[in-house]
Amino acid sequence: MFIDNDFPKLLGAELYRPHPAYIVEMASEPVVVHDFTKQPGQTVQLDRYRFFGNPGTKTSRERTQDQTIGTANSRSIVKDKVLVSLREYTGPADPNNTTLPSTFKIARETLMTAQRLLLDTGNLNMFHQSIGSLTLLDDYRRWRDRVFIDELFKSESRGAASDTQGGYYYPNGKTKSSSTQLNAYSSTEYASERFKFNVKTDLLEVVKSLRKRHVPVFADGYYRCIADPSFMKDLRADQGFREVARYPGMGQGSPLMGAMAPNQAIYAGGQYGQAQFVAGEPVMPSGFVFEGVRFFESTNFPSKTITVDIGDGNGASSRTTPAGLFFGPQAIGVGIGGPNAQVLINNNDDFSRFIILIWQLYAGFANLNKDFITTAFTITE
Repeated sequence: MFIDNDFPKLLGAELYRPHPAYIVEMASEPVVVHDFTKQPGQTVQLDRYRFFGNPGTKTSRERTQDQTIGTANSRSIVKDKVLVSLREYTGPADPNNTTLPSTFKIARETLMTAQRLLLDTGNLNMFHQSIGSLTLLDDYRRWRDRVFIDELFKSESRGAASDTQGGYYYPNGKTKSSSTQLNAYSSTEYASERFKFNVKTDLLEVVKSLRKRHVPVFADGYYRCIADPSFMKDLRADQGFREVARYPGMGQGSPLMGAMAPNQAIYAGGQYGQAQFVAGEPVMPSGFVFEGVRFFESTNFPSKTITVDIGDGNGASSRTTPAGLFFGPQAIGVGIGGPNAQVLINNNDDFSRFIILIWQLYAGFANLNKDFITTAFTITE
């Protein structure tokens, strides 16, 4: 009974538990629509809202007593319907070929021992560790995290980001000469490390462009950035960043008094200010705020490269380009069908010697507004 009913539910519940290593969904706050009746091959509708545009002036909105407002010029709330087609996703995948499905197998004897341990101690984490099920859970979380990152990256297809559209941004505003090559940097730019993302020229430009495009901010009043650690390394090493980071604020920094040290989180880490949390719950990173952006780091980025001459005298070559994804709310979305993510048991268990499991999800993912995203890069030397 435990194996057939309770065990899949125990694992399935863990799929929804947030984990501090995978923060993209938490940071991006995607639009989520769940329709329990939908199956793979069917569609779920996501709504993309747009703005009315020019607000006019005080005088243009003034009405006289004898003026008929009527309904002739009425306008409904403007929104686009984005239909996402549901697909079936499962895990884990074959470690040698991620396009091929695989399964997670546990010896029944191991599971029964873990069950007794759970009944004796009530420690759910110890139960998962003893059977190795954290591997299955990590596979789902890592995959879902990467899917949202890939959706944000789709803004690159808009071309170079500007004050009127989202897209890509390379240090010093360099643009692509082709889909795989970037216009060259000069020897002067190389000497001043202008191929690395910095504060004065690059970050301020990215934030300015988001504001000029009227990209809304999140409820906390900031834009968000999810960045590769190598991207953050170049930003943190920049002198413009260090000038702010060296001033922690008034008095000695204390996690219980974050307001007394507003810059403390810049060098104390994303967990600063989270000394108070609910026991047993994961402490999710809060990021740090700099120049109107709340920054988060993720180690789950895909590897990106581009051919470029950085001006070092060695000519054009393929360079790694760690990314930082800057965006506002409602940039991406997900439609979910069926029972949401769940853990399933395969009854083909070799004469009850093993428990064979997979996770399963019916979902469709979408980039809802590419103009709400700037995909910024730094270039490794």
